[in-house]
Amino acid sequence: MSSLLVVAGEASGDRAAAAVVGQLGGVRAFGLGGVALANRGVELVADLRASTALGVGEAGARAGSVLLAWRAVVRAARRARPRAALLVGYTEFNSRLAPRLHAAGTRVLWYGAPQVWAWRRRRTASLRRCVDRMAVMLPFEEAIWRTAGVDAHYVGHPALEATQLDRETARRALGMTPYAATVAVLPGSRPHEARRLLIPMLDAYEHVRSDRASVDARVLVAASLDDATRQWVRSICEARHVATFEVDPHVGAMGVLRAFDASLCASGTASLEAALARAVPVVAYRVAITTELAARLFVRTQNVALPNVLLGRRVFTELLQRDARADRMAYALADALDRRPALVQACDEVEATLLAGPIAKPAGYEAASARQPSAAVARMLAPWLGLSARAA
Repeated sequence: MSSLLVVAGEASGDRAAAAVVGQLGGVRAFGLGGVALANRGVELVADLRASTALGVGEAGARAGSVLLAWRAVVRAARRARPRAALLVGYTEFNSRLAPRLHAAGTRVLWYGAPQVWAWRRRRTASLRRCVDRMAVMLPFEEAIWRTAGVDAHYVGHPALEATQLDRETARRALGMTPYAATVAVLPGSRPHEARRLLIPMLDAYEHVRSDRASVDARVLVAASLDDATRQWVRSICEARHVATFEVDPHVGAMGVLRAFDASLCASGTASLEAALARAVPVVAYRVAITTELAARLFVRTQNVALPNVLLGRRVFTELLQRDARADRMAYALADALDRRPALVQACDEVEATLLAGPIAKPAGYEAASARQPSAAVARMLAPWLGLSARAA
């Protein structure tokens, strides 16, 4: 039976990969992932919760876990000899894995391109030689990779196809009043993110709440966090009398984000999800000093938050490193609540930008809507596996 190697080392990638596997029938899949892939029947040889890392300093702290995951994936691939590999994000890991797989005769599809528009653009040359096809999530990325000689196609962003509860239903699920202004607190899907950002985010929320008659909040706890970090988040929130909500691993925070008027969120996919749900994002992020120094040398983009990147201008507040303080978050959150109608229009523009992207049509592939990226990616993989992708 044809086998598929799947490697998704982050929570958003786990959900995106699981949606693709769900579109394929009759394939044996194995690899690195989390709860969403496991629930799709994928045999996990390594769990992303043990190997999640970001940047130079954080990766160093988790080097042992990442190395164990690497060895497990390489051994499994050598033993199973998969016909195809679906690599989702997780750039540093997958950029080293792709050449090995390609040399062994495995067809490689990379879903969620490395963000070379932000830094390390020269890596396009090395990936061109070992990636058979690339499915990109942002419209402008297709031209970048095609210029570099990669068979790249814009398929849409996975957040566009996430199942969302409507505002009233989501508020009931969260136990929230239908009338108060509401704030989502998303401190991150990685342990080091949550531990750096949760307390200043809670301080900011409490400052805003003290100044207003009626503001409610929920801390959304990512399924990708390890048990110790999840317990730490819950205990901090309980002491601060702020309720938590366990995020569904299949849909992520998108499932309930329409309940909220604004959000305090870590940089990354969460900021885009918040914008698409019209929970106006205030973006904050802190990394280790070693990662910050590297970023100063190599990062080329003026904006970090994906909604701002897509708009090409700074609309939503970004508070990075020493600016990610409670007082500045509180000011930005109050401003987001006060200016919500205008900022929701910017959220509309973010969604329109994603939907207006050119959906390419490679040979033997029926183009899909940008709202169906998992179906598009599955149709790209299916011929390599001798399968038919389920119509979406």
